[in-house]
Parts: sequence; C-alpha cells; structure tokens
Amino acid sequence: HNVDGKPMTLCVHRKGATRAFPPGHSEIPPEYRAVGQPVLIPGDMGTNSYVLVGTEQAMGEAFGSTCHDAGRVMSRGEIFDSLWAGDGTSSENIVDVYIGYLRKKLSPPEDFAAEIRTVRNKGFVFSDPGDTPRPAGSAT
Repeated sequence: HNVDGKPMTLCVHRKGATRAFPPGHSEIPPEYRAVGQPVLIPGDMGTNSYVLVGTEQAMGEAFGSTCHDAGRVMSRGEIFDSLWAGDGTSSENIVDVYIGYLRKKLSPPEDFAAEIRTVRNKGFVFSDPGDTPRPAGSAT
C-alpha cells in the first residue's frame, strides 16, 4: 500500500467495510478485470441496493475499502465513540456540529444521492432522499 507517498506493507482491518480492487488488478478474476472488483451493498424492501466497483482513487485514499452497512442507524454515542472517544478533549456535542456541517454540504438534497436523516430516539442515518430509514434489526 502507498502511505504518504511511500510503499508499505500493511495489515488493513476493515470494520464495516469491504475491499474492492480497481480495474486491471491481478487479484481480480479475469471476468471483472476490465471494470474492477464489484461490491454489492444490499438494501431491503425500504432502501435501495447498490453495485459499486473498485477504483484507483479508492486504493490511494482508503486502501480499496468501501462501506457495506448502508442504511444503518447510528446513535450519537456510537458515532462519538467510533470517531472521538479517548481523545479526552471532545464531548458528544461535537457529533451535532459535524452532522450540521455535513447537512450543509449535502444540500440541496436533490443534488446528492444521499442525505443525513435523524431517526427519532435512535440516531442518524445516511439515506437516499425519499427513503424511510429504519433502525438495524427492525421489521421490514
């Protein structure tokens, strides 16, 4: 992997993510080599499904990782713990600040494929405009 312009051997731990190689990569089966490794992100009866492919840009920026938890609702505490817990300087209020920044960047919603929704008493979720997000584990 390339890290800050230097080739390095790394062990990449992907939590909630899947690897996707770009077109031409030797580890992709020949039938996919021309387009890149496909990644399926399943939806359910209330959300869309997606088919993505790996890119060179993704290899450089995220070691070829792509999400696979589409539609998952995360509480403020879960977001805080995954991003800032242990830094000793932040409180959970920082989540609201960054959610606000992201919402401004993603508006107007018709210009973007996703928006951030608040799910009452549950948390936040990225969703397609018009989708009705549901908490993980809820009935469909």
